[in-house]
Amino acid sequence: MSGHVINHDQAGNLIQKSLVLVTKAVSLEENTDRTNTILIGCKKLHRESQKMLYEEYYAYALSICLRYADNRDEASEILNDGFMKIFNNIKQFDLSKAFKPWLRKIMVNTAINQFHQKQRQIQAEEIQLAKHESEGESIISGISYQEIIAMLQKLPPAYRTVFNLHVLEGYKHEEIAKMLNITVGTSKSNLFKAKESLKRIMNDFFEADYVEKE
Repeated sequence: MSGHVINHDQAGNLIQKSLVLVTKAVSLEENTDRTNTILIGCKKLHRESQKMLYEEYYAYALSICLRYADNRDEASEILNDGFMKIFNNIKQFDLSKAFKPWLRKIMVNTAINQFHQKQRQIQAEEIQLAKHESEGESIISGISYQEIIAMLQKLPPAYRTVFNLHVLEGYKHEEIAKMLNITVGTSKSNLFKAKESLKRIMNDFFEADYVEKE
């Protein structure tokens, strides 16, 4: 696989296609009657129903959180915070609507809140420190979901968050700017830099894979 060169548009498209396919694969099939029964129990604060809902949607929720996190532990933290928000606000959920999009939105918003907290922590640490001083389809088929997540987790949080929101969640740069308290220009710049970084990461991945096989 030596010599493969991937531009940033291909990198974004390849990651997007793979994550969309895998997200669909890991998402649980909806059973309206079963889901509504569980949700009704959750509205009544039944612990068993809450446990069932958590287990039913754990894999789907985790697949979302992993894309925003630095590692699995952080993803689990986002997931658990997200489920706490779901349980605390479940009485407001309209049973006539699909549950999965609501869950997805809460997990994404929780991940964004985590991003803001991390940014504030980084800024505080920096202040403290300052005081002291093209083979798209054929190529992507050889990458596992875990490897793709590992690639995303190598991106700086600012780049990774914008990439997820724009490429995978479908938000416009104007919307992302408001969500993250950044300028539209910064959002566009972070997306470009994310794709550039992914291009390098993917090229390194395939070069390493080629060397190992030799």
